[in-house]
Amino acid sequence: MNAIRRSRSSTLSAVREAIISCEACPRLRTYCTDVGQTRKAAFKSEVYWARPVPGFGDANARVLILGLAPAAHGANRTGRVFTGDGVGASGDFLMAALKRAGFANISTSQRIDDGLRLTDAYIAAAVRCAPPANKPLPEEIARCLPHLADEVAHLPRLQVVVALGKIAWDAWLKLLVASGTELPRPRPAFAHGAKWAHDGLTLVGAYHPSRQNTNTGVLTAQMYDAVFRDVVGCLR
Repeated sequence: MNAIRRSRSSTLSAVREAIISCEACPRLRTYCTDVGQTRKAAFKSEVYWARPVPGFGDANARVLILGLAPAAHGANRTGRVFTGDGVGASGDFLMAALKRAGFANISTSQRIDDGLRLTDAYIAAAVRCAPPANKPLPEEIARCLPHLADEVAHLPRLQVVVALGKIAWDAWLKLLVASGTELPRPRPAFAHGAKWAHDGLTLVGAYHPSRQNTNTGVLTAQMYDAVFRDVVGCLR
């Protein structure tokens, strides 16, 4: 963790502004802009954010929740991760679990002005722009890692990282390697409920709360409750 704690920006607000202004991935920037101009029928009257999306939450958080990327008509529209992707969709599923665990004050995440507040938790994404078909390229993930490192540098109390899906899990491991950490062999493998402790921080795996997982029963509310009970148990 000490190797990650460096930042080009002096404050978390400065990190946020650097993320918002990023133009490092032309394919993603073009896609986000195009989506924001064409818009979904249900949101034709809205002005889309259509820019890279920074993380949000408690700067004193001990828990970082790391997702994949903004949804094209969710965070790419609202400007906040896991927000506005539909009633009962991934944002609501995650926030309901965080509320039950004591990390969120409300159980939905539909609008940026909905009053949602996180306590002891910070949410970010491995990739900050919505990717076509929800599939970022490896080089796009790599270009985004410095943004994650900069945010982490301003989360001094961080103890647990919850990786929502294999891409987020692998992105965190790549960040550690880029910061000089030598991973054990075999490499820590992603699984729902998997844990790996290193250098004062615990990495916890959880299935991503996509509709594909929640609508099919691959992921249930009870499974998330078990993960976040485990997360709370890891906190010092």
